[in-house]
Amino acid sequence: MQIPKPLAEILETLESLPDPADRVQMLISFADQFRDVPPEVATRPFPVEHQVPQCESEAYAWAVLQADGTLTLHFAVESPVGISAKALATILDQGLSGQTPEIIAQVSPDVVYRIFRQNISMGKGIGLMGMVQAVQALAKRAMTR
Repeated sequence: MQIPKPLAEILETLESLPDPADRVQMLISFADQFRDVPPEVATRPFPVEHQVPQCESEAYAWAVLQADGTLTLHFAVESPVGISAKALATILDQGLSGQTPEIIAQVSPDVVYRIFRQNISMGKGIGLMGMVQAVQALAKRAMTR
């Protein structure tokens, strides 16, 4: 699996934290940085085709193709307690926006386990992996334009 440098740096930082409490604090910090999809990309009610299947936090994802051929990712997380989904959305945005669709499409959903380790339930893990799969699908769609 090819991981672009910005995402690899985030993963390395998370993996360098030996204390699980520090890792949780860093993930909460990512969640605090979450920014909702801008209105020029999408407004509520969001189209169902952008909803992440099986995500407990009712997440939505968009990829905007830029003039230079890269993508900018945007997310909405409708659950006010969707901290893990907000953290992952921020990590995916910071780690993948500005990359080409070809690079983004190669990022495996397994990256979720590198980010959260065993600190998520099976249901939450499936939903978070669904967010990565949604981003992959958006990238693949952008490759055909």
